[in-house]
Formats: sequence, C-alpha cells, structure tokens
Amino acid sequence: MKGIILAGGSGTRLYPLTKGQSKQLLAIHDKPMIYYPLSVLMLAGIRDILIISTSNDLPNFKRLFENGSHIGLNISYAEQKKPNGIAEAFIIGEEFIGNDNVCLILGDNIFYGAGFTKLLRNSVEKIKNSSDALIFGYYVDNAERYGVVENDHYGNVISIEEKPQTPKSNYAVVGLYFYPNSVINISKQIKPSKRGELEITSVNQQYLENSNLKVELFDKDFTWLDSGTHESMLEASNYIHTIEKRKGRKVACVEEIAYVLGYITKNKLIDLANPIQNNQYGNYLIKKVLKA
Repeated sequence: MKGIILAGGSGTRLYPLTKGQSKQLLAIHDKPMIYYPLSVLMLAGIRDILIISTSNDLPNFKRLFENGSHIGLNISYAEQKKPNGIAEAFIIGEEFIGNDNVCLILGDNIFYGAGFTKLLRNSVEKIKNSSDALIFGYYVDNAERYGVVENDHYGNVISIEEKPQTPKSNYAVVGLYFYPNSVINISKQIKPSKRGELEITSVNQQYLENSNLKVELFDKDFTWLDSGTHESMLEASNYIHTIEKRKGRKVACVEEIAYVLGYITKNKLIDLANPIQNNQYGNYLIKKVLKA
C-alpha cells in the first residue's frame, strides 16, 4: 500500500503564521505538524509515501525529509498547483500509486489512542482483501461543521453528507482514508463542487452508491485533533505536551518509530541523535529509546 500526505492549501485560517511557511511545518509542541500524519503512515506499515504541497512549500519539505532514507522510508514529492480539493491528490499521485491501494491522510490531522497501530494494520488488510473503501468517524458536538457519516451496526455507511444543516449523526469524517486502487478512476470522474473543488465526500459517495463504503468509529477514549486554527494548534500542542510528560514517551517521534519497526539500525539512530543530543528531542532518543 502507498501513502499520501496532502499538505497543500494556503493556510489562511492561520495567518500571519502561514505567510512565510506551510502550516504543516508549524510546531505542534516539539515537532513539525507533518510528523504526526507521517507517523500514522509509518505505524500502518507504509513506507512509500508521497507528500503533496504547493510549489512554494515543497522545497521546505524536501529539506526536512529529503528522500526519507534516513528513517527507512521512500518519500516522493508532487505539486498541487491550486487548492482544487482533497480528491485531486489521487489524480496528482496516479503514477506514484501505480497498481497499489492507497492511504490518504491530511497534513493537519493528529491521532492518538490505544490500539491505533493494530487498527491501522487491520485497515491495510481490509483494503487488500476487498474492494471496499474505509473511512473513520469521530464523535463531535458540532457535527454541522464537518462531513458527517451515518452507519449501521455492521460498519456499513448509510449516508454521508458535507456540513449538513441537520446532521443525521454526531460522527465527523476525519482526515484519514483507505482506498482500493479504483479511487484513481473515481476521482477522475467526479465533478467539482459549487466551490470548484474535487471533494473527498464525492469520492466517498461513489463508493457508498456501489455499497463499498465502510466506516470505523473511534471510541470515546481516542483523540482526534484537526490543528487548522490558532486555537486548535494551541490545544494540540498542550495535549501532546501533557501526554508526553505523563507517559515519558514521545508522540510521533519518527526516528523512534523507524527504529522500533526495524526500518533503521541502532547505529543509524545514534547517528541521527548525536548532533542534537544537547536538546530535549535528541536527548530523548539517546536516553530513552536507545536504552529501552
């Protein structure tokens, strides 16, 4: 399975922070925002990853990750010329995806909870062994602000609506999606919405019409954060800081994940940690990870 991180957009909700750089490079506690979605793909066992962003921001992502080999990944890059919608990611990434299935994650979404790695691995297998698409729902009080999913007791989607005035459920569709290879052709066939974008809801609607759309609902102990505003960024940073302080382990530390998963050796981790061991992040890699 291939992985795509959509890290485009103009970030107007975060102005003036985004005047000089991509919002996905802004800090959430002690690491760039994009580390969080990247860690999700890594935990799912996905190593071939495409980062899609604007022409202005791509050089910064390339400086951050290069080709990804230092953490055992194969990272590619592609440009989204205009904010033409989430579903355009599959058209831009067609050559990258090839004949594989694909997981798409939005660059400003943060996930944390027990059993998440198992859920991700199971999701990869479900897509591998069926023609279904898989989305995820998270309980919210203000469902009218989101894409909303309604489902039956078997995980089948009954309806999906974009920002409905009268939501049929309180489950918002989060920015994590697993699709079979057919998503490429479906994305090519959908029409732009009234706001001129290729909507991911339109893609999901097509799978729903074909009875091939499933949903997993996160339980109440799981956390999903959409860090697209000043307030939500602050809340996300405070949350990650609290979790890391209580547990003594970092969230979305991609070097640690790469080492634990066997993508890099102990010596490689030491090489990555030594130049930064005088700061808190590098010190963690040396003292916590290598001595665990």
